[in-house]
Amino acid sequence: QVQLVESGGGSVQAGGSLTLSCAISGSRPSVGTYRMGWFRQVLGQEREGVTTINAEGNTMYADSAQGRFTISEDNAQKTLYLLMNNLKPEDTAMYYCAARFGLLNPNLRLDLTAYDIWGLGTQVTVSS
Repeated sequence: QVQLVESGGGSVQAGGSLTLSCAISGSRPSVGTYRMGWFRQVLGQEREGVTTINAEGNTMYADSAQGRFTISEDNAQKTLYLLMNNLKPEDTAMYYCAARFGLLNPNLRLDLTAYDIWGLGTQVTVSS
């Protein structure tokens, strides 16, 4: 069973940067592929997709993240990263790491239903 644990959140002023990490532990399926992503949620609002990466290294970003955020992974360290630059107050949210492993369609997806493993989240607060 794969488990995800996020870290790296915190408080930063607008224009600053943060790098979130997602530690991946447990046994992955021996066949198939995977997709991983970052999502965020403001209290009282729906969780939204930020960015995703698949096993081929292809990525996709939400419009709000395009040009400011970068998703990457270190397979050796079993870690997923989210580099966030030029942060804005509207980026304030709980950030979640998500994954799905197995026989998947390689299409990049940012809908919640495309993921079935979730971390507990890490809070990011951006002040103006």
